[in-house]
Amino acid sequence: MAAALKIAIAQLNLLVGDVRGNTDECLQAITRARDVLACDLIIFPELTLTGYPPEDLLLRPGLIDQVEAGMRRFIAGVQGIDAVVGYPLREATGLYNAASLVRDGAVLATYRKHLLPNYGVFDEARYFDVGSEPCVVDVKDIPIGITICEDLWEPGPTRAACAAGARLIVNLNASPYHLEKGHAREEAAAARAEENGVPVVYVNLIGGQDELVFDGASFVIDARGQLMQQYPPFVSDIFVAEFSPADPPAPVPATIPVTMNIEESAYRAIVLGVRDYIEKNHFRGVVLGLSGGIDSALTLAIAVDAIGAERVEAVMMPSRYTADMSVEDARSEAEALGVNYRVISIEPMFNAFLEGLADEFAGLPPDTTEENIQARCRGVLLMAISNKQRKILLTTGNKSEMAVGYATLYGDMAGGFAAIKDVSKTLVYRLAAYRNSVAPVIPARVLERPPSAELRPDQTDVDSLPPYDVLDPILEMYVEEDRSAIDIVAAGFDSGAVKQVIKLVDRNEYKRRQAAPGVRITRRAFGRDRRYPITSGFDNTQGISEIE
Repeated sequence: MAAALKIAIAQLNLLVGDVRGNTDECLQAITRARDVLACDLIIFPELTLTGYPPEDLLLRPGLIDQVEAGMRRFIAGVQGIDAVVGYPLREATGLYNAASLVRDGAVLATYRKHLLPNYGVFDEARYFDVGSEPCVVDVKDIPIGITICEDLWEPGPTRAACAAGARLIVNLNASPYHLEKGHAREEAAAARAEENGVPVVYVNLIGGQDELVFDGASFVIDARGQLMQQYPPFVSDIFVAEFSPADPPAPVPATIPVTMNIEESAYRAIVLGVRDYIEKNHFRGVVLGLSGGIDSALTLAIAVDAIGAERVEAVMMPSRYTADMSVEDARSEAEALGVNYRVISIEPMFNAFLEGLADEFAGLPPDTTEENIQARCRGVLLMAISNKQRKILLTTGNKSEMAVGYATLYGDMAGGFAAIKDVSKTLVYRLAAYRNSVAPVIPARVLERPPSAELRPDQTDVDSLPPYDVLDPILEMYVEEDRSAIDIVAAGFDSGAVKQVIKLVDRNEYKRRQAAPGVRITRRAFGRDRRYPITSGFDNTQGISEIE
């Protein structure tokens, strides 16, 4: 009777552009898969050698030279086990997003990706040429078809591989995380498996890369389209999938972990994204402004969970408008998490600015100008600490605020990375409650009190904006779903609120262009997902007046 097939799934955290380091990690994984795990085949993610996405590094011939040198090392290091690795392949006909199966120091087969995504965060058509041929290669007498990421989302590539004789499909991925993405991946893989009567091995990248987070969560689907093995998300490791000899091969069932709820999943994705941004860019630590409010409290907890309390500094910067409870709550948060904490009043600086601008402001009433000066005093202080200590400044603004421009350029928007940039205000509260369920670090009244920027007497967010339970659904429909103003009003929202929100979103594109990058957790984040002109005469609220 034929022996079982053991496949090592290399769910690795790689560094974009570090071809030598990525190749070294592959060779170490090969040794472990062969000598410790006794596997027959190891599968690496999409574009393993460069990391994903390499973006315009692919336009530099020097990178491709390094990839070719890395592949020579990789090929020489594959002995006693088969390996499938993703990499950019330079040929006379173009550059391909490719994967090769290597055995005993030789390339046996190479696949060139058929479907190049060119939407959302993806821009592969900018760099790669299109492959057209299936790739099937025998491993332990099992014909295995190789596909890459997007190829699994449409029927054609899998069908072509099976027509060429494949009885098992392996799919190499660099599939970015967003809320509930895992279910969509499993549905796509299950559809391909069921259509063709073959099992699917789905191998995904893990780690943070600028705004993107890759969650791993690799899995195995059987020939009936059933989930048989699921590997932990947000964990870098090598996992083993075993197939009993049959036609088609039958994956040995394994315990399926309990699915994370949205709050835990989003929180862990953000922590991973923050950690990797800090570590891969070699920052010594983090500094952030702690206001006593919900956003900075959540950001502080994320920072501590990402890199440890000893590397995090929180600064409370009170003004004449800061409530005593804010000072008390900020201190409680810092003490609960054990971070370095200090208080620096902005009153002397604020007064100096007002005195220096007295002639310019003469005869003009106070307005948001004075509020913004306070925010910019804080930004200057935090950036000075960041510069001096070589710590990255984390901004604390959320997606709701960034959407409508409820933030100050060069003030609270100043910083190097935005942990909760893609988190709506209502989700901020849910994530804070989740973090408190792990260990209570955010005082209860921070979750209960009305949110306020505390830049003028008795200020609250709803003075300027609709309540967040109204604002956030409108933003989701307009920003993430591209719904029209008429559609949003038809869904039951007040036409005045819809018009206000849409105009604020459109008017504040210039601010978002100057905002720090931040972790993407939704289907449509501000940044590479959504590219709107700053200067535009298009009125997205047209038609509302007809239904008012």
